[in-house]
Amino acid sequence: MRCEIRHVTEYRYPQPAWDSFNQVRLHPTQEARQSVRSFHLHVVPDAEVSSHRDYFGALVHQVHVHAHHTHLRIEAQAMVDTHNLPDPGPVPVSALDGQRAPLTEFLVPCPRVPSGPWPEVFGVTRPTTQDDLGEYLQNLNTFLYSQFQYDTEATSVNTPLAEFAQHGRGVCQDFTHAMLGVTRQLGIPSRYVSGYLYSGGEMRGAEATHAWVECFVPGYGWLGLDPTNNCVAREKHIKIAHGREYSDVSPVRGTYYGGGKGSMSVAVYVYRED
Repeated sequence: MRCEIRHVTEYRYPQPAWDSFNQVRLHPTQEARQSVRSFHLHVVPDAEVSSHRDYFGALVHQVHVHAHHTHLRIEAQAMVDTHNLPDPGPVPVSALDGQRAPLTEFLVPCPRVPSGPWPEVFGVTRPTTQDDLGEYLQNLNTFLYSQFQYDTEATSVNTPLAEFAQHGRGVCQDFTHAMLGVTRQLGIPSRYVSGYLYSGGEMRGAEATHAWVECFVPGYGWLGLDPTNNCVAREKHIKIAHGREYSDVSPVRGTYYGGGKGSMSVAVYVYRED
């Protein structure tokens, strides 16, 4: 499927700001399940723009606006072809034995996914060593989807996982952190994915950047699972970056001098090109 994406972030300040510096993670990844045909970053006012690869391999742009300004607009435009990959074949959970060491960073606790008895907290049945890993993960995805309620007003970007666990209401970021908490406690290497979702009106989380989970399956690689929509990440999921948690992949963040208390707005548009 071919998708055209526009992601617009705007900052407005009551007083002039200057030396605004932003890290921008909006460039989709190039991998087996998707191909990037084009990408353009437009910044108003004029900015100094450079780029580098972060620790996890994502392409990050640094946007530096030196001049005084009361309005900053960062618009990313991309054209991406997504490809539908087959699901993994039967693999027992025991196949993970001996393969976890190189993936330790996707097993250990981190600030937004701390250590805890998350399988028990969320009522998850632990797998046996002979259970099929891919099937178990898809069933887990369905179970967590059924346990949580999608509510854009219930949480903020800084809501702790323990607080979300108390009421089970939140957005894709919360669903994703919860699934990471469970899978990592089960010894399944898992990572946080940020990206876009082509919805067509029937999927949740398409109004902004979306989040889902990738779990490692021996002999297959990383299997994308979307607990917000109870599905495997397929052609409608466009990946930008992955990391341990949201903080590793936040789309736009930065600092500035002056300006006073500014406001930010974000608009995301994903169109299907036939």
